[in-house]
Amino acid sequence: MSTDTAPAPGAAPPASDERLREVSRASRLLSRPELGAVVGAILVWVFFAIVAFDNNFISWATTAAILNRAAPLGILAIAVALLMIGGEFDLSIGSIVGFAGMTIMVLSFPTDGGGFGWSLWPAILVALIVALAVGWFNGFLVVTTKLPSFIITLATLFIFRGLTIALTRLRTNRTQLGNLDEVSGFGLADTLFASQFTIFGARFRVAILWWVGLALVATWVLLRTRQGNWIFGAGGDANAARSVGVPVNRVKIALFMTTAFAGFLVALIQAVQFTGADTLRGFQQEFEAIIAVVVGGTLLTGGYGSAIGALFGALIFAMVQQGIIITGVDGDWFQVFVGTVLVVAVIFNNFVRQKAAQR
Repeated sequence: MSTDTAPAPGAAPPASDERLREVSRASRLLSRPELGAVVGAILVWVFFAIVAFDNNFISWATTAAILNRAAPLGILAIAVALLMIGGEFDLSIGSIVGFAGMTIMVLSFPTDGGGFGWSLWPAILVALIVALAVGWFNGFLVVTTKLPSFIITLATLFIFRGLTIALTRLRTNRTQLGNLDEVSGFGLADTLFASQFTIFGARFRVAILWWVGLALVATWVLLRTRQGNWIFGAGGDANAARSVGVPVNRVKIALFMTTAFAGFLVALIQAVQFTGADTLRGFQQEFEAIIAVVVGGTLLTGGYGSAIGALFGALIFAMVQQGIIITGVDGDWFQVFVGTVLVVAVIFNNFVRQKAAQR
């Protein structure tokens, strides 16, 4: 008669179960939403490292150029990733960049040029409040009307882009304003938002630190806080989330305010860096941010995604843009790449998730 007995509850699995633990680790790796973006970033880097080797693609100067280019888009993409995980879209974020930037410029521009002549920091504070109000307005309309956020923010995209142009021209008779470096308070703003630091002779902008810092904070919120669980719940199944006490409406409004804050921050960084702004700043960046987020593994349907994936999605954009410049390829081909990489990323991410689910 056999003497085999079932293992006691809680007992360690037998040695033969080591294979199962390895499979579990593989499944966890495959289920990470940012996996496709990380692999894609490596492949793009290797491609240009080979093709543009003679053009010094592998250099600190090129690395700095890539990261400096990626930072503004990356800041937008991280906020958009949080919103998309929460099940919503914000197509107005590019218009908020332009609106917030021109708010800063008009308020701080000299009175003899049609501005208000304020010092820089009060103008920055007002621009922040205005941007957050726009984000709240977007979120409030979405949760009260129950209309798709795609439609609501498509409308506000045109509203605030039009207001940016109309109000700026009405006040100053211009669409571009400059000389921000002559405004009181510019020195501190320059240090915080546009200064540079040198590594091996290459100049990196402080916007990179804002970008990486926001990615780390967003990742911590998503994976380590109750609010992160709320975001995933609101995007995965809003009704089920409400039934367990998640304040879905407040979460969605807060996420729209987060994307508006990101638009404000990018507007401020660019206004200080270029000592000015124009009414078309941020044009079509909402689409680039969404594509970067999708490339980073976030589902369009919500409930699944990663801030780190959005970071790598923006990095891929920047590497291709810089690689095209270095190799001398016609820049018109960049849009072909954008469309292609979007389709490939969605197909690859779906394939990886299906494989992970089968394990």
